[in-house]
Amino acid sequence: MASSSNESPSLDIASDKLAFIIEKAREYDVKEADSDPDASSNPSDDGNTDVLADKADDPTREELIGAIRELNEDERNQLVALAWLGRGTYDLDEWDEAIATAKSEHAKRAAEYLIGLPLLGDYLEDGMAMFGEGIVDTDDKREGVDEENEPLGNTKDRTPDSKRV
Repeated sequence: MASSSNESPSLDIASDKLAFIIEKAREYDVKEADSDPDASSNPSDDGNTDVLADKADDPTREELIGAIRELNEDERNQLVALAWLGRGTYDLDEWDEAIATAKSEHAKRAAEYLIGLPLLGDYLEDGMAMFGEGIVDTDDKREGVDEENEPLGNTKDRTPDSKRV
């Protein structure tokens, strides 16, 4: 059930929604198992390491699940298919097949399935790239480096004589 060669597949999830989900997925990916279940009542006693622990009431997990569940059914199916595309399970010309499989296998519990994928944020971003899309605003010269590959402190709007304070 591949897309016809005359019609290229389309990704129908708003880029701002995808960017938020990718950001939360990356935050969630860096979580680790709860290594200190008897944490003290004062986070500074533990060096604030509990923020990186994966706990049931983790706000990052809740935000990620909430953002996925807020998508309509078609968007959730496309999100699952997009992760598979980025992971290499499907190619862009198999997009319709990936969506159909996502619908039949994960329509009811897409959020739970997706948060169980390690590297979800990377998979989604790689999938977006296959559509020629990304999450960085390429018009904003302050994100990243300028044309001369100089760090941000040396952008064109700074004169050579200006110094940091």
